[in-house]
Amino acid sequence: MAGSAAVAAPGPSAPRRLNVNVGVLGHIDSGKTALARALSTTGSTAAFDRAPQSRARGITLDLGFSCLRTPLPPHLGPGPGELQLTLVDCPGHASLIRTIIGGAQIIDLMMLVIDVTKGMQTQSAECLVIGQIACQKMVVVLNKIDLLPEGKRQAAIEKMTKKMQKTLENTKFQGCPVAAVAAKPGGPEAPETVNPLGVSELIEVLKSQAYLPTRDPTGPFLMAIDHCFSIKGQGTVMTGTVLSGSVNLGDNVEIPALKVTKKVKSMQMFHTPVTYAMQGDRVGVCVTQFDPKLLERGLICTPESLQTIHAAVISLKKIQYFRGALQTKAKFHITVGHETVMGRVMFFSPAPADFSKEPLENAFDFEKEYLYQEEYLFKGSKSSEENKENDQTGEGQLPRQQWALLEFEKPVTCPKLCLVIGSKLDTDIHANTCRLAFHGVLLQGMEDKNYVETFLPKLKVYKLKHKEGQVERVLDDYSVIGRSLFKKETNIQIFVGLKVKLSTGEDGVIEGGFGQSGKFKIRIPNGLKPDTKVLLTVTSKKKSKAGKGDTAKEDESSKVDSAQPVTINLLFKRYVFDTQKKMIQS
Repeated sequence: MAGSAAVAAPGPSAPRRLNVNVGVLGHIDSGKTALARALSTTGSTAAFDRAPQSRARGITLDLGFSCLRTPLPPHLGPGPGELQLTLVDCPGHASLIRTIIGGAQIIDLMMLVIDVTKGMQTQSAECLVIGQIACQKMVVVLNKIDLLPEGKRQAAIEKMTKKMQKTLENTKFQGCPVAAVAAKPGGPEAPETVNPLGVSELIEVLKSQAYLPTRDPTGPFLMAIDHCFSIKGQGTVMTGTVLSGSVNLGDNVEIPALKVTKKVKSMQMFHTPVTYAMQGDRVGVCVTQFDPKLLERGLICTPESLQTIHAAVISLKKIQYFRGALQTKAKFHITVGHETVMGRVMFFSPAPADFSKEPLENAFDFEKEYLYQEEYLFKGSKSSEENKENDQTGEGQLPRQQWALLEFEKPVTCPKLCLVIGSKLDTDIHANTCRLAFHGVLLQGMEDKNYVETFLPKLKVYKLKHKEGQVERVLDDYSVIGRSLFKKETNIQIFVGLKVKLSTGEDGVIEGGFGQSGKFKIRIPNGLKPDTKVLLTVTSKKKSKAGKGDTAKEDESSKVDSAQPVTINLLFKRYVFDTQKKMIQS
């Protein structure tokens, strides 16, 4: 059954019906709702007379969604049949992001509605970004063409069409169809009798773009509810779209928001009773009575299949249109499952030796070590430039995969491996800038409230630390005194036994403090090289001479001194979540 299409086949004699979900997206006031209305009225009355039984009160599926039915186009298979385009009108902006992400798995085709007099606007760009993350195919609809003077209309449409095609050149929607319409000529105030322009042509375009969506009935059942009402004597009906898995008559389903489990008493699809529904289907599910006001929108699922988490590890990619860096410790609006909450991020990458390793899809390896990053690395980020300088591979390359730890301000309920989008929704809505910052996949959720103690220590993210000091003087052939590596108040004891390297090439080991001022003793197991001894004797002799002479000489000698001091390098790594803050050297 896996990979089959969303086809309802009620019985051998009944015609096939294919449901394709069309997301209607666009900048505020581009005319999305008017377009959905024009499409469903034109579509439904033109194609089919609504069957009388559908007018009788059943579980209606057109709530919050409108639909358009037309005969099945030949490219979708032989025989009589019906194509149902369910128009998912994505309203106001913040909820737009939520709706789309919630429905990401089930939007098959996207209509990007553009006000032809304005062209691309901030939110149109954001819709395009969401489309690229969540959707396979798109149709651009230039709306409000009635506002263009008739003589210049065609030229203006052609100009905007070219502009849109240019915008889409570097996206996966390159070369997608562009249709021009006036969904409601004369605007909202115009009488209902005014006929829309170009809508039947748009329907033909939509039919040509419709395809058999890949659907998978396996895995836990999850459904997004967009409407809830009760029917006296029958129970409470929840209508919505199945996001994953499938549901049968008699199954138990959980309503996580209400912490209750209910039994499925009956189901309807396309006004027809059914016993089964799967991913992508629009369905009404009737369960034993509960107050519908408690659940206007939300999720229902296989009992206990959703997790409620306080933090998560995600793999992610920056959205190219987002201006600016993605900084560790910054806060973003995180949309996950059907919720958007504030969350703090910490970015990390593979260890430098693993930068070019094949990315691991849909899983996270807790055995591996990861490198802490101050920000997400991309071409032109500050850290990637610094990495180029410290790069042992000499490539200055970027890692093929990066991750983030998200810590939520309040717990969220979501399925495993769900889509995550991070945005800055507090940015001014009128500022012409993309507010979507990154998108990714949730790899591991942390359900324990005390995850900082119980879970984070398993996450081996390390910081590389580099300290530099100078050799003060030689004690003997096998030891020197160093300075400027530690502050006066540092407890040098915790550094005893760590390896250091002199700029002249010798390896040493810190043996302990020397005196009170933060100086320390280094043992050189293989002895100092003769050249190093000469260099160090010269510098210390100069120092003592300078002490006897006048200040002018002192300046001169300190120039020589600073030109050629022997530096001490201490490199170690420390795990970010190690409570004992151990220093580790490979």
